[in-house]
Amino acid sequence: MIILFLILSVVIGVVLGSYFGKNQKFAKKLLILSAGFLITICLNEVFPQVYTSHDHNIGLFVIGGVILQMFLENLTKGFEHGHIHHHDEEEKESILPYALMIGLFIHAFIEGIPLANETNIFSPYLMGILVHNLPISFVLGAYLFRNKVTVSSIVIISLFALSSPLGVILGQYFNPEYQPYILAL
Repeated sequence: MIILFLILSVVIGVVLGSYFGKNQKFAKKLLILSAGFLITICLNEVFPQVYTSHDHNIGLFVIGGVILQMFLENLTKGFEHGHIHHHDEEEKESILPYALMIGLFIHAFIEGIPLANETNIFSPYLMGILVHNLPISFVLGAYLFRNKVTVSSIVIISLFALSSPLGVILGQYFNPEYQPYILAL
């Protein structure tokens, strides 16, 4: 059921983006709502779970997660936050699908790993990921379907939609004792 919700959150975001993608106010409000919700989940749920591990080195994993996020942000050029600043069509095409998809896939894949042992469909972490997926998918749908639907657009969205579920599947093979370290990333 969790995997279905993860896929649906991407599909809903893409559909919203394909219909309302030109409405900048809607996109900004969706981004603000998502960011606020995700920060709240991190402060109230994720960080307390991470720091209850009583490992004095857990902060290094949090810093590693920040550095990883900065690296991924560099790959995607802020695309998932609605930033599309390219000066020519050739550069615009070059960011898709390679760097963007690698960055988005890694990000979503890592987010899915901690959900491997989750059984509560109302888990705050799951809700945070679902809400977080909406604006990313919205921007992706608005960008990819700005002119028409293509096979490559559908492949890109399908890969993104499956990246968190693949993280969930891989996470089932991790020792549950590693959960705080994965969450810290």
